[in-house]
Amino acid sequence: MSGLEVSRATQREWSLVREWAAAEGWNPGLRDGPCFFAQDPDGFFLGRLADEREPVSAISVVNYGDTYAFLGFYLVRPDRRGLGHGLATWNAALAHAGDRTVGLDGVPAQQDNYRRSGFVLAHRSARYAGPVAGGAPGMGPGVVPAAEVGFAALAAYDGACCPAERPRFLERWLGAPGHRALARVVDGRVTGYGVIRPAEAEARVGPLFADTPDDAEVLLDALVAASGADRIAVDVPESNAAAVRLALARGLVPTFATARMYTGPVRPFAQERVFGITTLELG
Repeated sequence: MSGLEVSRATQREWSLVREWAAAEGWNPGLRDGPCFFAQDPDGFFLGRLADEREPVSAISVVNYGDTYAFLGFYLVRPDRRGLGHGLATWNAALAHAGDRTVGLDGVPAQQDNYRRSGFVLAHRSARYAGPVAGGAPGMGPGVVPAAEVGFAALAAYDGACCPAERPRFLERWLGAPGHRALARVVDGRVTGYGVIRPAEAEARVGPLFADTPDDAEVLLDALVAASGADRIAVDVPESNAAAVRLALARGLVPTFATARMYTGPVRPFAQERVFGITTLELG
């Protein structure tokens, strides 16, 4: 660990970390960076050795308000693993969260390490991916472009499905180039919304929030139709059995598992509405 210095990353520097994530098979979105940095531009960190120009480690600890933060992008360059650089980067960056509860979506193999850092398992998730099968194409009844609903209504719905409000991130996420955002409106009320975006491999669906399995099914089919994607990936909380059934019904298969963990309590939110996690990097 001698000579490792951890400092905040710029958005331009973070493009290297996106390449690392792609190499790990995480299938990052093509335009995630500006959306992520919009929420907390001070929450992205790189570790460098004094004798190397290129970073050797990375992590993000993004703050949402005064009570919640989310940890992601915990990576060490393959040729520098096993030397303690990851833990040093973790410790330096985690201070950014202060006394906030911190969440993460990590691989199960690291659960013991996360537990030693105070994280407790909340639920398991899995990425379901593959060519889309079944379902009627088209927008479906009640589905409209998210912009027609209005940002305030969508932000309120989003906030009810998350441990924290995130308007800065959400505004960028809904309107980023290549992102398609749709909502379902029934009797004048929003009953769900979702976003699909281009990524390194399969198009990524996230979030997929909905009042009912029917709302989620209609939205998922509409997102696929609107994007023209023939392969998709969605991160499904396995605690939501209806979400798992929908992914399987659309011909998707689990490709890898993750574990949602928290260091403390989070505010109540409508977990039963979460059919697809927004991102594994920002929650």
